[in-house]
Parts: sequence; C-alpha cells; structure tokens
Amino acid sequence: MPLQMQADELLGFLEEVFPQVAGDFAIDRLEDMKIDLRLKVAERHLRPGSTVSGPSMFALADCAVYMIVLAMIGRQALAVTTNCSIDFMRKPEADRDLIASCRLLKLGRVLAVGDVLIRSEGAATPVARASLTYSIPPRA
Repeated sequence: MPLQMQADELLGFLEEVFPQVAGDFAIDRLEDMKIDLRLKVAERHLRPGSTVSGPSMFALADCAVYMIVLAMIGRQALAVTTNCSIDFMRKPEADRDLIASCRLLKLGRVLAVGDVLIRSEGAATPVARASLTYSIPPRA
C-alpha cells in the first residue's frame, strides 16, 4: 500500500488536531510502513536529573505510530492507542533531540501494531523501546 499522506500533510494535520504539541515534532524520514520522528527537546521535556522525562518519550513513541498509521491510511483523527508497552533502557541526553525510528509490523482493517526504538540524536544505542497497538476506526 503506498503512502496516503506525505510529511508536510502529516505535520499540517497534527497542527490541526493537536496544536498543543505539534511544534514539538519533526519528520526526518517517511516511507512505506516506516517513519523517523524527532522530538525537538526543550526545557519543558526535561525532568530532574538533567534528562528527558518518561512522558515526553512516551509522547514521541505514541506520536510516531499515530503518524505512520495516518501516512498509510489517510486522515483518520479518531485512530487511537489501545495498548502501549515501553521499556526505558538508559538515560537520554538532555541537550540532544530524540529520534524515534518506527515501523509498522501489522496494518490491518481495525488494528495496527508498531515497534519504536528511541535514540538520542547522534547515539547508536537506544534509550527506550516501545510497542504500540492502534485501533483504526471503520471507514465511512
């Protein structure tokens, strides 16, 4: 299945439906079933200990899967997370953006399953790994 939305369309849609967080993210790479999404780390994403907070990393993983699902199926604001498991493996650098490399493992009629590795920009080892399932609303 070819992409139904391109990077600029995805970012515009995110701005439309989630304007409160849309400016936090940038798309570094988009292809069939894969996306690399960047969290532009700012002071609001940090926690004590000079590291990126867990909720910020969750938001990055969740948004990455949401955006690749939409890229594949088109504008569906009501696609929702039904499950998430995240492992925080090491402390991310507070002064670097985070990059989520996401791939869809399954894209069905009603469910999509994605796998996400999060790294600090420039680092080879992941700081977190997540698996998410999304529910896709029925087509009208």
